[in-house]
Amino acid sequence: MPDTTLTILLAGGRGSRLEPLTADRAKPAVPFGGKYRVIDFTLSNCMHSALRRVLVLTQYKSHSLQKHLRDGWSVFNPEFNEYITIVPPQMRTGDSWYAGTADAIFQNLFLIERNNVDTVLILAADHIYRMDYAALIASHKERSADLTIACMQVPVQEARAFGVMAIDDAMRIVEFNEKPANPKPIPGDPNHALASMGIYVFKAQRLREALLEDNARDDSSHDFGKDLIPRLIATHQVYAYRFGEIRGRVTPDRYWRDVGTIDAYYEANMDLLKPKPPLNLYQRDWAIRTYQSQNPPARMIPGDHGQDGVLTNSILCGGTVIAGATVKRSILSSRVWVEEGAVVEDSILLDNVRVGAGSLLRRCIVDKGVKIPSGESLGLDPAKDLQRFTVSKNGVVVVPKGYRFV
Repeated sequence: MPDTTLTILLAGGRGSRLEPLTADRAKPAVPFGGKYRVIDFTLSNCMHSALRRVLVLTQYKSHSLQKHLRDGWSVFNPEFNEYITIVPPQMRTGDSWYAGTADAIFQNLFLIERNNVDTVLILAADHIYRMDYAALIASHKERSADLTIACMQVPVQEARAFGVMAIDDAMRIVEFNEKPANPKPIPGDPNHALASMGIYVFKAQRLREALLEDNARDDSSHDFGKDLIPRLIATHQVYAYRFGEIRGRVTPDRYWRDVGTIDAYYEANMDLLKPKPPLNLYQRDWAIRTYQSQNPPARMIPGDHGQDGVLTNSILCGGTVIAGATVKRSILSSRVWVEEGAVVEDSILLDNVRVGAGSLLRRCIVDKGVKIPSGESLGLDPAKDLQRFTVSKNGVVVVPKGYRFV
């Protein structure tokens, strides 16, 4: 399979709903879970699935993402035709940036042709999940499908944000609607719909034909869900693959999250702190790889006045020090320092954040390099927080990278 499959990661979205976390980084490069980046989950799935020819299509604010891939993902051997290659917009088909998901692939069609593959796996680089793509591709080939779409069951009220499909008894897709106002439920289950995960396996030749046809149409938005898939269903063999039903080589947990909003990002991080997390990062059979800087161990020490710290149900990364402070239900990334008497609750602190003595943080996300003054409070006074920071719909306060308090 690795010799005949090319994997393409779409990593060029703006991520505007995640601002200010995406103010100067692409959405796939946003830190997650203390030590990872969002893209690490998709790339780890590729690595464990023995997919070793991977193209990462970048676009907006890609420097942080490129640096992370260089430092953490230079793991394949080009002498054996293995690679993870960053592909910025090439402008080979015109002078425009990517107009949609299908256009992003069309503009790089020459790379598919040059690699001489019979199967193309297309993935989004901004979702949190574990999946054995090898089992998906095997199912696609067993059916001689032209296109296979990974799907999952979601509540009907949430299905408006997805492509929603209907299938027959053989798992062939007979209907597909992108983000419908009134999603069609699964027959016999009025509370759930079958939603696309944005994971596509194509026969390479069928993909080429579909992209060329789509590019020639003036009425197309050049998007897989809106344009290509509905047209292909009528004329080709298009099948669904249910996420988590075939174990493959990964312990099935059926956990999948789009972290495209501040609240979704926050909740996905907090999921890791549950007594039995729905995504268990401590399982050995499908480890998530990332770049790790050289840091000393995390530790707790007494504060300057001898006060001992308190730590409850939290994640601490290398180099973090809790100095006589209280940290509850929080995720602290590398080299975070929390000073004496400070209280951090239900919060996410990214690299090199320093929390001053006596400060109080509740339901906050603090981006890299922020120094919170002694005695400061965040997450307690919504009106005050709104004057300075982004506050999510559910009340999560976000302090942007490098913010300076006055």
